[in-house]
Amino acid sequence: MKILVRNVIRWGSYPIIFGSCVAMQLYIANSSLPYWPFSPIVAMSGIIFVALLERIQPYENEWLEDHDDTLVDVFHAFTSLTLIFTSMEIVAITTIWLPIMDVWPSDWPVWLQIASAALFIDLGLWIMHWLSHKNGFLWRLHALHHSSERLYWLNGERRHPLSALVLALPGIVVVVILGAPPFIIACWLSIVAVHLSFQHANLDYSVGLFRKLLAVAEVHRWHHKREYKDAQVNYGEFFVIWDHIFGTYRHQVNGVRAGEVGMDEETPLKYVDQIKWPFLNK
Repeated sequence: MKILVRNVIRWGSYPIIFGSCVAMQLYIANSSLPYWPFSPIVAMSGIIFVALLERIQPYENEWLEDHDDTLVDVFHAFTSLTLIFTSMEIVAITTIWLPIMDVWPSDWPVWLQIASAALFIDLGLWIMHWLSHKNGFLWRLHALHHSSERLYWLNGERRHPLSALVLALPGIVVVVILGAPPFIIACWLSIVAVHLSFQHANLDYSVGLFRKLLAVAEVHRWHHKREYKDAQVNYGEFFVIWDHIFGTYRHQVNGVRAGEVGMDEETPLKYVDQIKWPFLNK
């Protein structure tokens, strides 16, 4: 029985939880249900399931323990998820001053519109993520995301607010200018929020060969290697197709383990100090 449960969690957690969240988000987008509160509720439900499964079947038992990071990660998650769940309102405001083109395929099915927006936004994220590892100041903003000594469901949202904006804005702006409706963009970002919890999850799960397409934990952990030169791989937020195209994809069967993630440089433990740290670090 234990083996059956283990295999169900290992092979079923991502397709069942993430797939269900996607299906419900599409239902909300296709129906007359309002984005608030339904989309955030669906996303948070998926994230909570990931958190619970970590306790049942962790990838590393050591990563279940607090590393003086849980409270600060709660603050980071609150800030990041607030930006995600208010994205529809933020995007709606930007349409006032951005030059909007009338080229978005609004007559396409909603799922195809969301998939189209996903490709533009994800490519923008990949480019800005890559730049955040190459530019000194952008790296200082982004480094907070790499500072955690463990990977678990919550620290997928450990990001400096300015870094989150730098990563997401270019792709979103392009989609907005093309004329994508705000709810299409917001729906995709709510879907990504669930994926990010899986991407950093301390959960023993696998998507098999789909790891060559999706930026899931078994691939993304390599991006958090402690040695900076080893972490210049797998920049994808949702897809890793960009990593295949640009030659930055890496996967090995013997995955990254406890003690192999984080940074050699120390960062502050308190949230406010972490927000100030990129501007003080020279």
